[in-house]
Amino acid sequence: MPVALIPSFLLYCYVSAITPGPANLCSLSAALRYGRGPALRQWRGLFSGFFIVSMVSVAVTYLLGAVLDRYVGVLSWVGAAYILWMAWHMLRPAKSGGRDPAAPSFRTGLLVQLTNVKIMVFCMTALASYVLPHTHSFWRLLAVGLFLPFTGPVANLVWLFAGASLQKLLTDHRRAVDITMAAALALCAVSLVWPR
Repeated sequence: MPVALIPSFLLYCYVSAITPGPANLCSLSAALRYGRGPALRQWRGLFSGFFIVSMVSVAVTYLLGAVLDRYVGVLSWVGAAYILWMAWHMLRPAKSGGRDPAAPSFRTGLLVQLTNVKIMVFCMTALASYVLPHTHSFWRLLAVGLFLPFTGPVANLVWLFAGASLQKLLTDHRRAVDITMAAALALCAVSLVWPR
C-alpha cells in the first residue's frame, strides 16, 4: 500500500470500527447488563473471533480475489439470523437462577464475531481495496491482516467501558435500554440483507 493511502486506510478502519454494529452493541449491552468483568470475558472472544476472521480474510483474499463477491450475500443472511437471535435474547429478562444463554462469555463473543458480516466485509474490503491493487504479496496482505484485529476490538472496548460507566445510571431504565439495544441489533440485521 502506498504511503499516501495510509491516512485513508486508517480513517476507513476508524469509521468502520467505531460505528454501531453487532459487536459494539453486544459490548455495550453486556457491560450494561452484567458489568465490566463478564463483558471483558466476552471481549476476549470478540478479539479472538476478529483475529480469526481477519486471518481467514487474508487467505481467502489471497486465494480467490474477486470471486468473493457472490458469497457475501449468503454470509449476510447467516449473520442477520444470528444478530436477530441476539436481539431476541436481549429482550428476554436475565435469568436469576441457572445458566443464561445470552450471558457474556468468551464463547458468545467468539460466535458474535464469527458470524459478524460487518467485519467480514470490512476485512475483505480493506485487503481488496487498499492492498491488492498495489501488490499481490501474501506477506503484505498478512501484515495488514494482523493489524486489522486491533481496530474493531479497540472500538468494542470503548463501547464496553461506556456501558460499564453508564450501568448504574441506566439500571432504572433497563427495559427501555434493552428494547433500544435489541431494536438497534435488528436494524443491523435488516441492513445486512435489505436490497440497496
